[in-house]
Amino acid sequence: MPGDGEVNDLQPQPHAVLEQLPGIQYCINSPPPCLEAILLGFQHYILALGSIVLIPSMLVPEMGGSDRFVQTMREIQGALIVTSCFQMIIGFTGLWRNLARLFTPLSMVPLITFTGLGLYHLGFPLIATCLEVGIPQLFLLIIISQESKHVSCRTDSSGLIGGAPWFYVPFPFQWGPPTFRAGEAFAAMVASFVASIESTGSFISAARYGSATPVPPSVIGRGVGWLGIGTLLHALFGSITGSTATVENVGLLALTKAGSRRVVQISSVFMILFSILGKFGAIFASIPLPIMAGSYCIFFGYVSSVGLGFLQFCNLNSFRTKLVLGLSFFIGLSLPQYFREHGLNSRAGPVHTPAVWFNDIMSVVFMSHATVAAVIALVLDCTLDYETDETRKDNGSYWWEKFVVYGKDVRSDEFYKLPGRLNRCFPSF
Repeated sequence: MPGDGEVNDLQPQPHAVLEQLPGIQYCINSPPPCLEAILLGFQHYILALGSIVLIPSMLVPEMGGSDRFVQTMREIQGALIVTSCFQMIIGFTGLWRNLARLFTPLSMVPLITFTGLGLYHLGFPLIATCLEVGIPQLFLLIIISQESKHVSCRTDSSGLIGGAPWFYVPFPFQWGPPTFRAGEAFAAMVASFVASIESTGSFISAARYGSATPVPPSVIGRGVGWLGIGTLLHALFGSITGSTATVENVGLLALTKAGSRRVVQISSVFMILFSILGKFGAIFASIPLPIMAGSYCIFFGYVSSVGLGFLQFCNLNSFRTKLVLGLSFFIGLSLPQYFREHGLNSRAGPVHTPAVWFNDIMSVVFMSHATVAAVIALVLDCTLDYETDETRKDNGSYWWEKFVVYGKDVRSDEFYKLPGRLNRCFPSF
């Protein structure tokens, strides 16, 4: 008869807790071969076009024409300039770093999970607009196939190709000097705050799929500051939206198992090139939205699974853990849905005050699934028996401590050090 030790070795054991995700072909600092890197970068460019085209196609018709359009653009530019300053301040001064240090693996679960799940309305509702394209795309992605045949659907439904010039070089303030209004600026600042929360979930997910260690809070704050610089460029060159991390591109990292930084750099070159070659960029931008929606179902699911993966660092047998997770998930689903349904029925949010800008701010905050879920989880996690040793074990704080300060883990420089002198200008702590 075998001994007790041998019998225990034969028993099924839980999976090991891993700080870095295995199975990634190219991690952050491992560039693929040149041709493969170019193809992967082009994929990221094509995927990013989905949201780049979708949002303006919905907003521009609401902005009116002629003089009204120009006036609205100038107001948007002014609001984005104020917003960019706000993001750079909270990012580069350490305010966002201090906020990120409050998160534990337990409170990260709803934040990251709803960064993906909160975009469910971009999945099957868009697939249903052209089922013969969207459904095959979804199944082809599931079986890792990129070829579709004998499928027809109108592509240039928005007139992108016909209306695009062959060459176009944008210049600053092409719509005139920006105008500044306090109400619009405050609303845009709150929207950027929400975008920063959702981008934080994307940062953590991207690091996971790049086989890197968890992102230190100082690096997250630095990323928010760079989002502010991006928003400033958006304002200068006449974009109608600010800068944020694209969730779908994080999901593509998982699908391709290529988390290399070089691939993203090549993708940015494609974006700059085809933004100048307007006609070619319009051809790629005219890909039917149902095809993109079929991809979103896979990519947003990948991002959500990163959040669920952080449960491996938590004690799932703790009733405190169950309360934090259950309540944050339920409120994160229920409250934004209430605001969304109220807006569809009455074309206004449930908050009614004489200040329209305040009503808009409340709607922006409470319609974000990731923001609501993260705030609920963070408040509960920081108030319910927060200082006890048992709680710190249950919510993963003991494991997370070595990543809170940049220099505590020797691998931080390997993954998150900026090149050249940028690291001196934007140090991490």
